[in-house]
Amino acid sequence: MAVYTDVAADELADFLKQYDLGELLSYKGIAEGVENSNFLLHTSKGSFILTLYEKRVAKNDLPFFLALMTHLAEHGVSCPQPARNRKGEVTSRLAGRPAAIINFLEGVWPRRPNVAHCSGVGEALAKMHVAGRDFPLVRNNPLSVAGWRPLFDLAAARADSVQPGLHDFIARELDHLEAAWPTNLPEGVIHADLFNDNVFFLGDKLSGIIDFTFACNDMLAYDVAICLNAWCFEPDHSFNVTKARAFLNAYGRVRKLSETEEAALPLLARGAAIRFLLTRLVDWLNVPPGALVRPKDPLEYFRKLRFHQSVAAINDYGITPAGCAA
Repeated sequence: MAVYTDVAADELADFLKQYDLGELLSYKGIAEGVENSNFLLHTSKGSFILTLYEKRVAKNDLPFFLALMTHLAEHGVSCPQPARNRKGEVTSRLAGRPAAIINFLEGVWPRRPNVAHCSGVGEALAKMHVAGRDFPLVRNNPLSVAGWRPLFDLAAARADSVQPGLHDFIARELDHLEAAWPTNLPEGVIHADLFNDNVFFLGDKLSGIIDFTFACNDMLAYDVAICLNAWCFEPDHSFNVTKARAFLNAYGRVRKLSETEEAALPLLARGAAIRFLLTRLVDWLNVPPGALVRPKDPLEYFRKLRFHQSVAAINDYGITPAGCAA
């Protein structure tokens, strides 16, 4: 989350008249994240999150994101629900941007995820994958393998200013991934951005998943690989096998990875690492002037990618083949 577009109080108060959410009492921008402009609203009827969709989010994709949250909640996955305006619509416009309001989930995201957090995320991700099986809408993943080269083109000329040799390192990795990327794994709806700041907990109990603005249809095991990157490394970028084992075993108790998915996991983890290395690199080099945003360090994912390049099999992630079985 972030704030790129500011909103005046009187403009927001007029906007809320389109909804039955009470009168505006207070609001503040949320500075975390890098994608959209987000605000915490307090009204006479409760607390809500307002999102103005920017950057990589296309207006035509909003029905997918918002309908998915409703579908998942109906299938037992705890996630926010969009508010409808007085016309029955879940999207409106504010400050020249597509906008939506969702209900506020109780809980906090873990700054230092522990083993219990990783286990909870594994279970929740698998439940989401199962619940999404009959979701009728489809959205292709614009940030899968076909989208990485265009991202690199946006940053290639200045990549070595971030770290010497980064340009050639990324170019070699893209050559490998484009040639080896799997095409025969089970697919479905994935979250595609399930970082610790997108999962809320009350103590060690997961209370909800948020921010579906990257959700799409892709390989389910790719979502698993994203979470290995997001949840199973320490602040010094060392891989924590205990956390990975807890995450993978919890996932497998709900949805067992196939042998083919297990074999592909190291490659998928490399792909997940290059995806976030590239998007962070582009954002690092192109922060909008005056934006209330903290770009995330792309070199974090350079270091994670180096680890995945050394992985030979799923054993290195803490489980033996077929170890995800219940």
